[in-house]
Amino acid sequence: MAQDLERDQWRLVDPTEFADVYVINSCTVTAEADRQTRQAVRRVLRQNPKAHVIVTGCYAQNQADACAEIPGVSLVLGNDHKFAVAKFVQNLKKSVQVPEAAIQIDRLTGLPPALLEGFESRSRAFVQVQQGCDQSCTFCVIHRARGPSWSFDEAHILRQVRNFVSGGFSEVVICGVDLGSYESPGFEDGSRLPLASLLKKIADIPGAFRIRLSSVDPVHLTDDLLAVLSDPERFCPYLHVSIQSGSTLILKRMKRRYDREFLIDRLESARQHINGLVLGADVMAGFPTESEQDFADTVDVIDRAQVIYPHVFSFSARPGTPAARIPRQVPKEERRRRAATLRTVGEANRRLALRRMIGSVGQLIVERVDVPAKSNAYHGRLANYMPVRLMDPENASENEVGVEIQRVSEEVLVARVSPSE
Repeated sequence: MAQDLERDQWRLVDPTEFADVYVINSCTVTAEADRQTRQAVRRVLRQNPKAHVIVTGCYAQNQADACAEIPGVSLVLGNDHKFAVAKFVQNLKKSVQVPEAAIQIDRLTGLPPALLEGFESRSRAFVQVQQGCDQSCTFCVIHRARGPSWSFDEAHILRQVRNFVSGGFSEVVICGVDLGSYESPGFEDGSRLPLASLLKKIADIPGAFRIRLSSVDPVHLTDDLLAVLSDPERFCPYLHVSIQSGSTLILKRMKRRYDREFLIDRLESARQHINGLVLGADVMAGFPTESEQDFADTVDVIDRAQVIYPHVFSFSARPGTPAARIPRQVPKEERRRRAATLRTVGEANRRLALRRMIGSVGQLIVERVDVPAKSNAYHGRLANYMPVRLMDPENASENEVGVEIQRVSEEVLVARVSPSE
């Protein structure tokens, strides 16, 4: 969206600066995400009350009328229109507020792919290979906001990766709403995952770059995919897995595609295939009917699998979902308590994993060098996604540098640039 606006002679400014047009790309995975969108609209209008505010993304797609009713919103664009935002902006008269927000929402049929030229950071690029979702998990509205699953053309994907690699990006992140459901036309081997075949072709592209997956469902952690990901020269030893729960009963009520035993087996297999694997996970606390034992089963999986980056959600009853209608809802305070417990388990796992890194060496993707060496911020991440703050950032002249881990400070690794660099 920013790329097309800049081509139309708009200038991208820092979020803290005065702007004439604000584009808010919304999320609707929880009620809190909806609230943050409304809050963002109010915040930008305080900066410039005469600005045009465009709301797009999943909240706009699912609740267009609610978005249009937010005071100050000029235009609501559904997901099928979001990449045409530059065209819509041309029709908005500068400095003239519209009396009522216009709405452009269509049925989701799949957006045409467009080659991206780059990202604000020159270190990490994101390549979407799949969009939408065919699953109907009982707590989720994303399949309604993004539409059915469809896959980008393989030739387009490979061309996009080559562009980023030739542009100097050191890491390529492969993305999708339900990444493992990627399909490749003509792929007829029912025993193998088309995503694994695509990743092998991406890995064969010449150049010095590493590959990371954004997120993957446990059901797609097949042996052939894990075999591809086991190549340490090309793939990052990090997986973010959509776990949600460690209880078979709750997983069934969520309408997930696996049970507790399958989940544990796949996570153990991933660790066997990928040397030095670090795990992140989406996990939910307080799904309706979740008992103390069900919750204990989830804690056990997070601890047993040594998940160090749990992305914890308290259950949020989304309107129109089956889970919202289940009579036995877990009280909000109990959901919050359980979510805090899961985060605490992750923090303990993370502290242990960080300490184990002391004395090791690795390759750091530098995200920024203007962070003071004594601050709590980090300069970049290792292939296993662990954050690193450099003691000598002035020596990081490239996007990727070798580092030696010296110590841990406030959940960040502190390192020196390797002498050979």
